[in-house]
Amino acid sequence: MEDQISVLQEMMEEADRVVFFGGAGVSTESGIPDFRSKDGLYNQHDVQFDRYQPEYLLSHSCLMKEPEVYFEFHRQKMDTRNIEPNQAHKYLARLEETGKLIGIVTQNIDGLHQKAGSKKVYEIHGSALRNYCTKCKKKYDSNYIFDSKEKIPTCECGGMIRPDITLYEEGLPEDQVQGALSALSRADMLIIGGTSLTVYPAASFINYFRGDKIVVINESEIGVKPAEHTLIVKKKIGEVFAELARRQGMEL
Repeated sequence: MEDQISVLQEMMEEADRVVFFGGAGVSTESGIPDFRSKDGLYNQHDVQFDRYQPEYLLSHSCLMKEPEVYFEFHRQKMDTRNIEPNQAHKYLARLEETGKLIGIVTQNIDGLHQKAGSKKVYEIHGSALRNYCTKCKKKYDSNYIFDSKEKIPTCECGGMIRPDITLYEEGLPEDQVQGALSALSRADMLIIGGTSLTVYPAASFINYFRGDKIVVINESEIGVKPAEHTLIVKKKIGEVFAELARRQGMEL
């Protein structure tokens, strides 16, 4: 890995505008399971939910047709309020402070990038830390759904309160998408980390990158053919960034 870190460091020094595109693997080192690995959320057996397809439990259909099932799953599996950022989140926050990182495009809904101090974060799948009423659009804080005693949390106007996350069968938030695509199109270096690039349309966003420096940091193979001259590092992203920070004299 040492040679790869040296190449990564050199690429970083030459770059002026870096964008990071990340997925669930960025947060696994904080203790949040990913979705598709052998220990991931989709492979966890829970007698309460075993009769459902995992994708259904995170779908608009489930929220509308079986809201009690949806909210029970959400409360059990999506509560990240007490999870702390790891070295990957911290490194990216420090990199942003230097002015070199112009944006983080994340598929995660845990808010850990912001908790680490990052400001330019595009949450293309929303956030479990925001809630709103489906009827009057009133906003509710991050604790509301998790702490509510109601099986189906309800607003004072009578509408259902839901998390501000993008479920299966729903469109991505336009403002976040536009911000992400703008950052990607302006970047001269793209770091893809903690994602297998198998979830669409998010995975297609990297096609907007026009630069010539691409790095993939992921323990498993990615779902697309990497561009020529792509630096591929098959290691935990937190370990890679921690070593890079050490070499750059950056304190995490």
